[in-house]
Amino acid sequence: MNAPERLIVPAPPVTRWPGLGVWNLYFLLKFLLLGLGLLNFQPLPNLVFAAFLIVPLPGAPWRIVRQLVAVPVGIALLYHDTWLPPFDRLLAQPGVLDFSPAYLVELAGRFVDWTVLGLCALLVIGYSYMANWIRLSTICLGGLIWLNLGSIPLLASPPRADAAPVVASAQGNDAPALQDNVALDTWLENFFRTEATRQTQFPLRSEQTAAFDVLFINVCSLAWDDLDAVELRDNALLKRMDVIFDRFNSATSYSGPAAIRLLRASCGQPRHQALYEPAPEQCLLFQNLANLGFHAETLMNHNGKFDGFAGEIEAQGMPQPVLASQKFARALAGFDGSPIARDFDVLNGWWQRRQALPEPQVSLFYNSISLHDGNRIVGADGNAQSAAYRPRAQRLLDDLNRFIDELERSGRPVALLLVPEHGAALHGDRMQIAGMREIPRPSITQVPVGLKLIGMDASHGTQPVHIQQPTSFLALSELVSRLYAARQQGSTPNLEALVADLPQTELVSETAGAQVIERAGKPYVRLSGQTIWLPYPNRFE
Repeated sequence: MNAPERLIVPAPPVTRWPGLGVWNLYFLLKFLLLGLGLLNFQPLPNLVFAAFLIVPLPGAPWRIVRQLVAVPVGIALLYHDTWLPPFDRLLAQPGVLDFSPAYLVELAGRFVDWTVLGLCALLVIGYSYMANWIRLSTICLGGLIWLNLGSIPLLASPPRADAAPVVASAQGNDAPALQDNVALDTWLENFFRTEATRQTQFPLRSEQTAAFDVLFINVCSLAWDDLDAVELRDNALLKRMDVIFDRFNSATSYSGPAAIRLLRASCGQPRHQALYEPAPEQCLLFQNLANLGFHAETLMNHNGKFDGFAGEIEAQGMPQPVLASQKFARALAGFDGSPIARDFDVLNGWWQRRQALPEPQVSLFYNSISLHDGNRIVGADGNAQSAAYRPRAQRLLDDLNRFIDELERSGRPVALLLVPEHGAALHGDRMQIAGMREIPRPSITQVPVGLKLIGMDASHGTQPVHIQQPTSFLALSELVSRLYAARQQGSTPNLEALVADLPQTELVSETAGAQVIERAGKPYVRLSGQTIWLPYPNRFE
């Protein structure tokens, strides 16, 4: 009798987990850029993406679909890992579409870093050689897991229990633990809470006050770092100032918010989002000056259309420009192709008109974009030619010097305040290319602010008085208030008394996309939508 045959049941096929394949190169390139400090790498989304790529799928069609989905997801994730502003920030700025083609090409060229490209090329060659010998998927997945473990809060260093909140006064010596996000958040909240209580107390109006004019020269793209970059820090204009603020923080890196902060200088520093809400009347600097008898006027050397700048100025209670910039010869072609007049032509034209006005006191807000990135100088033949920052900056400084000469020749008492909006970001760094100002780092927001008193015989030495404490717009409002009080008493302004104990403001800067604070002399940045503060790298590191 034959033995019964055994029924052999085939074992189910072993599910084979695929490797990352060519996506290994994607993650290796990210590791390289992370090591160079060029990425704001998000470990968890990248690990999830890697898991999506290696999960076994039945059949070739599903694997093809996965690759088709992975390509746009990988591109979006790479963009998310960069320091570039989110897509919604770009879409929220329709003015970007107005950039001239030449300026767009120039901006694109700034993204090219030949050193980084060379390293990436070497990595691609190394990957092509090692892919057949080493399981790179294991290395990439291990690296992603290691980066994720390092980002888990429970595995990170616990926060200091003694990190007490610090009031945002310039004299505070207690600093929170710099690595403690909670302490930094608390410090920032206390800063804004304190700033909300600060306000300039202007004197009452008096007809006995010796009349004078107040001129605010609001210049785009001029920071101490820019002057250093083109070796113009030691210039004739700043030398003839009576007061110079060495550590003035413009608190932003964009023109509209900077102008709004200046026009609201009579109150403490508000949050960025509060700039687009109605301000209390007592915060409006030019309204306070109007209460003292100053007739307010606006002037620009451009049309003010880009990004709705003119509308933002008018929303602060300012009148429309008294002179259209189109009345003057075109000296520059703007980054958006619009005409820009020469500063001296516009200011001198306004001054000739002002001297014929019956008003005893005038306050002027003048905005110049002569130094804006991407502007081109118009030659004698009428064609716009590319111009470096230095010759444009030198011409602006010379124009303002000539204008002060005209003011002095007139004999009228004038207080002229040079208040740049922000810097030009001539230097790029690991987070931003040159010219990019989404993150308001200190080298962009630390601007040269100066006061020149004309026709007032102000008593001081031959050198400007330097304010070395950290200050911002509230100090300017207080300075103008004190100057009016001094003129009210009929005395010659004493500069030492005018600048004594001016309000100090710690370095806090914001845009819609980022916040930057400084603690213990080191800047920290927090990007929009994130909760973690990161040390801002020194550009020389």
